[in-house]
Amino acid sequence: MTRLAAPSGTGRPLAVTGAIAACAAAGTGLAVLTMLALAGFIAAPHAGIGLPGVLRTAALLWLIGHHVGFALPGVGRIGMLPLGLVLLPGALLWRAGRWVVRTGGVRRLRYVGYAALALAVPYAMVAAALALASSWARAAPSLPQAVVCPFLLALVAGGLGGARALAPWHQLAGLLGDRLRSLTAGTAGALAVLAAAGSLLAGASLVLHLGEFKAVDAILAPGAVGAALLLLAQLAYVPNAVVWAISFTLGPGFAFGTGTVIAPTGSALGSLPSFPMLAALPPGGNSGAHPGVPQGVPPWLSVAVLVVPYLAGVLGGLLMTRAAPAAALETAPLWGFACGALTGCVLGVLAAFAGGPLGDGRLAAVGPSGWQVGAVASLEVGVAAAVTAGIANWRRQRAVTASAGPAAAPPRPRPATRTVPGPGPVTATDDGHTIYVNPWAGAEDQDSAGARAPAPHRPSSLP
Repeated sequence: MTRLAAPSGTGRPLAVTGAIAACAAAGTGLAVLTMLALAGFIAAPHAGIGLPGVLRTAALLWLIGHHVGFALPGVGRIGMLPLGLVLLPGALLWRAGRWVVRTGGVRRLRYVGYAALALAVPYAMVAAALALASSWARAAPSLPQAVVCPFLLALVAGGLGGARALAPWHQLAGLLGDRLRSLTAGTAGALAVLAAAGSLLAGASLVLHLGEFKAVDAILAPGAVGAALLLLAQLAYVPNAVVWAISFTLGPGFAFGTGTVIAPTGSALGSLPSFPMLAALPPGGNSGAHPGVPQGVPPWLSVAVLVVPYLAGVLGGLLMTRAAPAAALETAPLWGFACGALTGCVLGVLAAFAGGPLGDGRLAAVGPSGWQVGAVASLEVGVAAAVTAGIANWRRQRAVTASAGPAAAPPRPRPATRTVPGPGPVTATDDGHTIYVNPWAGAEDQDSAGARAPAPHRPSSLP
């Protein structure tokens, strides 16, 4: 493992440093949510919960920010929680992880996991204590979720913050292998396309139904403080809306109650709670009716929406091929499909957390199905990424071969020569012919003074 230098710290034990950081992060988040709960109590004094109820409500909101569900007497389990509220504890745990690594004197990347664990364990203990303290007759949070969810969030957010404290992102990415880095780049590109399309679709639907949004807000008449708190609640549900819109583009869509469906091919929708943000949902028939074509949504728009996952797969395949060296022709499509499968896994997890029950009655099924979204996204994005990666890799290999040019022809070997004994120098070729050379050809004897020697007496020169 590459050694990454970190700023020198005091060298405190990680257990002590992690406990201090966990208490500081939990206390800061709890203080912020207590102020919001107190503002709501002032705006609605008729609630009759008193100051202890305000503190319990703040602790319950803190647990909801970690995606901990709770049960209401006479209503049932509430699991449809805002994903945007996770950003507050996530940011605090990020900073806490950086502080633990720097203060604890961690200097190697392999020890960041120990620092994150030292932060996550006491953080989960604090969350369990808050779950027990906030449980009362009006609401009872789930104790198992209060232990598991904060632990996982602290482990991930604190670990990422601690790793970032040691080195910048590009250096951390360099520790990954070529294939893993290309797979990460392709998955990030595909998710970015789907997130952008989901955000655009959700925003456009809300704009088109702005009249219904204002009508619901007018019926509630929350007042100045209540309007501000209602706006914060709706902003916290924006990530849920984006995930729902992504599920809509994939095809399975989502539900808002048992027997309902909202998809590009049709929708059947029943009565909705009085929440202004729900006005962005496309209208449909009554609950239990056969799905029909959504009102106000032209068919060409439905077709265009269903093309988005394939465009995401195309971009993911291109980015994956560009980020890695040229692979074999038969392995590039496999890596492309792996990119789509990883994208589907991420979307499946997000879809599972973006929905949940709103009681034990008709609203027991709200949001998209996690396994359906994951399976469909893996197939749609994976096939498009596999085809694109295969074609892009083939063109890349052709370009490399063309730039190299044809190989130069090797020079023709010259006949080997050898000298054989005889009356003079003899050259023998490999083809079996022997050439006898006149040893006196071109040679003329000269005397010591450099004068030309007289020709020797031969029989033809005799008188």
